[in-house]
Amino acid sequence: MMKAIAPRASRLMNGRGQKLRVSFEFFPPKTEEMERSLWEAIERLAPISPHFVSVTYGAGGSTRERTHATVKRMLDETALTPAAHLTCVDATRDDVDAVVQNYREIGVRHIVALRGDPTSGVGAHYAPHPGGYQNAADLVAGIRRIGDFEVSVSAYPEKHPDSRDTEVDLDMLKAKVDAGATRAITQFFFDNDLYFSYLDRVRARGINIPIVPGIVPVQNFKQVRNFAERCGTSIPRWLAQRFDGLDDDVATRKLVAAAVAAEQVLDLVDRGVTDFHFYTMNRADLVYAVCHLLGLRPALKEAA
Repeated sequence: MMKAIAPRASRLMNGRGQKLRVSFEFFPPKTEEMERSLWEAIERLAPISPHFVSVTYGAGGSTRERTHATVKRMLDETALTPAAHLTCVDATRDDVDAVVQNYREIGVRHIVALRGDPTSGVGAHYAPHPGGYQNAADLVAGIRRIGDFEVSVSAYPEKHPDSRDTEVDLDMLKAKVDAGATRAITQFFFDNDLYFSYLDRVRARGINIPIVPGIVPVQNFKQVRNFAERCGTSIPRWLAQRFDGLDDDVATRKLVAAAVAAEQVLDLVDRGVTDFHFYTMNRADLVYAVCHLLGLRPALKEAA
């Protein structure tokens, strides 16, 4: 299999002159052990020279201080370009603006602007804060008023769970772009045809910003399936079958997970995609392996 895959990826990267770019998402740690795991993952992935790395922001700003501390440490101790997530759930405009100002003061120039999930839990209905930003488009406009930030937003190949239909979903994406969004990162998906069908609909609306596919290597199938149910992502039958019977076989599960992620990403490359955003779950091995297959190498090894 690898002999068939490698020339294809190489042709796309070199023969067409396309340069692949990757970005990584991390979440702020809650414990000292999680802190160690996070920074082990960052140290492992940083030499690949990602385009940027993003740090998530809990519902209602519940991880605000941890997100800020992680972003600050990235700025102080690494050469990475951090993008700080920000939501408008359960917060006034003044509170949100203060966070944006703070990020600008410490040197952050890229924000991932999201509406955010209701703090009352799964299935709860979103309601804007009376004194806050109404939605993600409103938040994007507020961020751009404060400074000349790069602003990434979310996109949903299979529709946001709260949207009435796909047209409403596209209306919101268009509103975010009109407000100043410069990039969209998709919710994770496993059927590449869904991404390209969505991309066709997006372009037909006159939306021309990059729509970067979000990729989640399956570290834990049960966990990913639960995530998928909450965010409206479909799990193909073939994917479930790949992991069937591997709950207690960690070694084989990792090999299968790497193969699945590599197949998906290399197919996207073969079909013209050059930018990828990896949801790392604060673990490096699978993401590093896929990046290696894409031909991405630590800069020092390239120089040698």
